[in-house]
Amino acid sequence: MDPRPRPATDPGLERRIRELIAAKGGGHNEDLVGDLIEQALKLLHDVEDRGDVRVIQTAVRELRYAFKLFAPYAGKRKVTIFGSARTAPESIEYRQAVEFGRKIADAGFMVITGAGPGIMQAGHEGAGVERSFGANIRLPWEQSANPVIAEDKKLVTFKYFFTRKLTFIRHSDALALFPGGFGTMDESYEALTLMQTGKSQLMPLVLVDKTGGTYWKTWDKNVREHLLRNELISPEDLGLYHITDNVDDAVRHIAR
Repeated sequence: MDPRPRPATDPGLERRIRELIAAKGGGHNEDLVGDLIEQALKLLHDVEDRGDVRVIQTAVRELRYAFKLFAPYAGKRKVTIFGSARTAPESIEYRQAVEFGRKIADAGFMVITGAGPGIMQAGHEGAGVERSFGANIRLPWEQSANPVIAEDKKLVTFKYFFTRKLTFIRHSDALALFPGGFGTMDESYEALTLMQTGKSQLMPLVLVDKTGGTYWKTWDKNVREHLLRNELISPEDLGLYHITDNVDDAVRHIAR
């Protein structure tokens, strides 16, 4: 953080920003929007690299649209389902995710997924399109939204993983993670870190394995043997997550 005091705003610029906001009809949080405009103008001189400015521009654009999309559903509880895009429809994990999506939706939750295939599509199939959101990601190879959510208005596509992950966490009341690869691990550790450090609200985080499976038990063993034993985390951090191989138990843990 820059320790220097923030210089006083140019009164003339401040007035013109207020006039610009008024010309747009005013609205919510005018003070914050005014500061955002001022910070954007500073990019004209503070940041020369076009790519850096493009990151800021795209991030603001993506977050504005995503927050607008979720705003009408602010009063609805939501659970984000994470898991592998490679999980086959005939697999046990896929069928479990379908069952979980259906039962958690019946418990009053809407379901958010990454909108891709595999576990993400399974969660949408279970919940149904009316109770689903999709947060897709543009990749070097095309990841089309799954057919359940592809034509629905509750689908948003992101360029950046960081804006997508922020959207997942900010709009979730609970998280359910099924077995997955690097992406699922990234999402799990980000959620745990944010809750551990107080950067997000505490919420149920359930790690769902297939019946008799060892995917999350093996992960938990590594956490205990290497992180906890070496005092890299605190004992109470183990309470941030719940491991189960039973869909009904996962639903109960979230809906309690």
